[in-house]
Parts: sequence; C-alpha cells; structure tokens
Amino acid sequence: MQLKRVVITGVGAVSGLGPDTASLIEGIEQGRSAVCHMDQWEDYTGLRSLVGAPSKLENEKAIPRQKRRSMGRIGIFAVQASQQALDDSGVDRDRLSSGRIGCVIGSTMGGTEALNEAFGMIIPDKDISQLGSMKFFQCISHTAVMNVAQYFEINGCVMAPCAACASGLQAVGAGYDLVRLGKQDVVLCGGAEELHPIVTASFDVLYAASTGFNDRPEATPRPFDVERDGVVCGDGCGMLVLEEYGHAIKRNAKIYAEISGYHTCGNGNHISQSNRNAMIACMRGALDDAEVTAEEVDYVNAHATATVQGDVEEACAIREVLGGSPPVSSLKGYIGHALGASGSLELIASLVMLQKGLIYPTLNLETPAEECKGINHVTRPLKQNIDTFVKNCFGFGGINAALVCKKIKHK
Repeated sequence: MQLKRVVITGVGAVSGLGPDTASLIEGIEQGRSAVCHMDQWEDYTGLRSLVGAPSKLENEKAIPRQKRRSMGRIGIFAVQASQQALDDSGVDRDRLSSGRIGCVIGSTMGGTEALNEAFGMIIPDKDISQLGSMKFFQCISHTAVMNVAQYFEINGCVMAPCAACASGLQAVGAGYDLVRLGKQDVVLCGGAEELHPIVTASFDVLYAASTGFNDRPEATPRPFDVERDGVVCGDGCGMLVLEEYGHAIKRNAKIYAEISGYHTCGNGNHISQSNRNAMIACMRGALDDAEVTAEEVDYVNAHATATVQGDVEEACAIREVLGGSPPVSSLKGYIGHALGASGSLELIASLVMLQKGLIYPTLNLETPAEECKGINHVTRPLKQNIDTFVKNCFGFGGINAALVCKKIKHK
C-alpha cells in the first residue's frame, strides 16, 4: 500500500501568553513568562507548589449559549483554537460534514474544574438533584473532542487519546496515521487542558512540582538548569489541520511543513519515572519512520519539564540518538507544562521556528546541570536554517511520543 504524504496547513492556539497563535509567538519572542503565583491555591492544605501558567478565558460568549452549555474551560479553549486552525487552513467549511474530515484531541483528565464542581455538589449531601444536565458533558475525558466535533458538525473519525503529557502529540500522530492511510483527507487535531490544583497536586505528591519559586514565579520552571525543581502546570489548547498533500495542493493551501515520521511506545518498567531507553527507542522509531538520519536533524524541541530526573533522562536519550550537534530547547519556561496541550502548542511554535529559521531559547536556563550536558542547549535566540526537526513528548505511565517534521519539498 502506498502511504500518502501528510502536511500541516493550519494552526490555532490558546495559551497563557494569549488567546491566539500570534500572542503565543510574540510572547516567546519577547522572552515573557506566563507563570504567576496562584493566590487562590493557598486555601489548599498540603499543596506546596503555588505557581501556574493559566490561560485567560476570553470572548467565550461568541460561542452560542446552546452550544456552550456542554463546554467547560477546556471545551471552550478547544473550540476557539480549532476555529483559528480551520480559518488559517482555509478548509471548505461545507466539507466538514463530508465524512472525509476527522477530529482527534487529547487531554489528561478532561474537564477538571467541572469534575471538581460536580463532586462538590453531590458529595456533602449525596444529592444528585443539584447536578445540571450538562455537567457530565463538561467533565468527561473526551469533552474537548466531543464539543469540537459537535460544534463544527464533524462526522468523520473522532478520537480522544488520553495519555497524560503525551496526549497532544499522540493526537497529532493519530491524525497523521489517519491521513497517510487514506482514511481521512483532513484531520483537525491537537491537545487541550485546563489548569486546576488537583492537577498540580498530582505532581506535588510525587515531589515533581516546582516549590522553590513561589515568591518569584517568573524564574520557574527551569528546564535542564542546575536549579530546576520541577513542573509548573499550565493550560490552553493547540490545534493543527493535517491534510493529504495532493488535497492541499489541489486547493492551493499554505503549507507549514510535512510530517514525515512518528512513533509512540511505552517503557513498561515504571509508572512515574522517565526512562532513557524508552525515549531512545521512541526517537529512533520516529526517525526510521521518516527515513531521516541523525545527521539530518537540525533542531530538537524537547519535552524537558524541569523535573530533576526527567530532564536527565531526556538529555541522555537525545545525546545517544542525535549526538551533541543539533540545537535543543524547551518552551516550558514560557507557557509552563500545558500537559495534554503541551505537545501541540510546542509543535506549533516549532513550525514557526522552521519557517523563520529562528530557534527560540530555553527560558530560565542559566547554568546547565552537569548531568544534562553533552547536548547543544540554546540559551539565546539562534538564527539557523531548519529543514528537519524532532518534537518529543513523554508522559506519566511511561508513554512516549516523537514526531518528525520537514520543510516541504514538492516532488
């Protein structure tokens, strides 16, 4: 079977840096951090990490109330980013219900805020009558993809990967497979997440959340740095339009890049700790799928969440697979770790880097830790041509994903 070529023709973003892709890129280029002190979290006993990178809910009433009732924050973020991506791509809206357009959106937990509200209503008095009819749809793990597909009347393949921090990139990988196998002409895909203390607490209880910078939040997270002390959670949504190459050319679409390889795998040996051997296997699998050699990789957008152990494992894996030449940076210092949305948001920024020939540095990386050395850390903006880059994502449960993108070459 002849696999089809897959290209990216549209992007959309909601992040802690603003409500659209332009805000995301402008914030990164200005070296701004979306991380702030979360004052309301001080009410939670035992929560030591009081920093986060929240996205602001804006203009949600542009979504008709009848459609908005089933959406929590995560659903609204997903619809807004999807609207941007579809507009950017120029895909014919009349074709969204053709059955040839799919939708894949990943997240970590679904609507955490709505879930917390639901339990807050029913647990004290065990009174189900207080629960609104739409609350369930705001809570469920596939709330983002469900609401987007309903809102845009997409009736092709609809999927919802739920793989913690790998969810967004797995969604893009699933979209890539659907298109290259000829099952869909176009797939709207990405990841969405909403920030909530229960999410940060899941890292905090594992001693993997940043706790030493509550008084100066802009200084954390610190990927690969000697002073790194853990994750800072964020939220938002990153959405991309993937399209079969011939379909895109036929309608004269703008093309950001071609996806040439993807791989996902598990480590099978620890539920919360990263594993360099699994990361190595994942990156090599993506490179093999793309038929790309290590020497051809011009940039690596690292997962690098600023955990003490995870950054070491990834640095070692990159060094083993790609050596010390390709520039490496992480974007977590700008937008925090957007969990299920991190892979797609950071992929969008990487596509902009490819187009501009400009590599964004790792914010807050001042002194690389000794154990994270041996790779080419980017600590200031770097002008460099990028033809091929690798995007990494590694999640709880030992789930790994890597994607290879290339500058488009018409054959």
